[in-house]
Amino acid sequence: MADGVIKTARRLFEVLEYFDRVQQPMSLRDISRHFGYPISSAAALLKSMVAMGYLNYDKCTRTYVPTMRIAMLGNWVQDALFGQSRILALMTRLNEVCRETINVGIQSDLVAQYLHVIPSCREGASPGTVGRHAVAPGVVRPLAKSGVGWLLLSAHSDETIERLVRRMNVRLRDRGERIVLPDLMDEIRAIRQQGYVFSRHTVTRGAGMIGAVLPVQQHGRVLTIGIAGPVERLEGKKKLILREMRRGFEELTSAAA
Repeated sequence: MADGVIKTARRLFEVLEYFDRVQQPMSLRDISRHFGYPISSAAALLKSMVAMGYLNYDKCTRTYVPTMRIAMLGNWVQDALFGQSRILALMTRLNEVCRETINVGIQSDLVAQYLHVIPSCREGASPGTVGRHAVAPGVVRPLAKSGVGWLLLSAHSDETIERLVRRMNVRLRDRGERIVLPDLMDEIRAIRQQGYVFSRHTVTRGAGMIGAVLPVQQHGRVLTIGIAGPVERLEGKKKLILREMRRGFEELTSAAA
C-alpha cells in the first residue's frame, strides 16, 4: 500500500510539473506516451485530478488543463519565503545589474535546494541555465560539497555541523567520497570571516557562484542568495557583485527593522 501511494503521489506531481513546462492542454495519450504510463493508469490519475478540482477536462478536444486552484494553492508561499517580495526584488536587481543567474537556496535535511532562480539575462542564455548546465528551482546540491551548502552550514554551530557530517558520511558507501570534517571547517571559517563564498568549479567544471547568507530569515529558516555563472566572468565582476549584495542586504535589514 505504501509503495502504491508513493508512486501515485510522484505521478501526480510529475503531471503538474509537465503542464508547467509545456503550458498547453494535453490529451490522455500525450501524457501516457510522455511518461510511459499505462493508458489505464494515466486515465485513472487524470480523472482523479479532475474530480479533485485540479484539472479541467474538455470533452470536445479531449484534453486536460490545470485549473486556477493550482495557482491559488501557492499564493501564500511567495510572501512566506521571500518576505513580501523584498527578496524577489533584490534578486531581480542583482540579475539586471550583474547579468548573471541569481538563485535563492535553503537547507532541506542533508542537501541544499534552490527555491527560486532568475536566469541570466545575457543574450542567448537559456532559461534556468549557467552555460549548458541546468540550474532550476528544486535542484539540490550536496550540503558539504557546494557553495550554497557551505553557506547554509556556516549559519550552524560547529557542533551542529559535526553532527550533520556524521549523518552524511553514514549515507556515503564509498569511503573516498566521505567528508573530511577539518577540511570542511576550513571552508566554513573562511566564509564566516569574509561574509561570503566564492565557489569555483565545485559542482560543475567552469561554473562558480558568489553568494552569502541573507540577513533576514523567513519563518526561522536561513536563506542564501547566489550569483552564478562562468568562473572567469565572476572573477571580473567580483567587486560589483559584492557591492550590490551588500547594498541589497542593508535595504533588507532596514525594511525588516
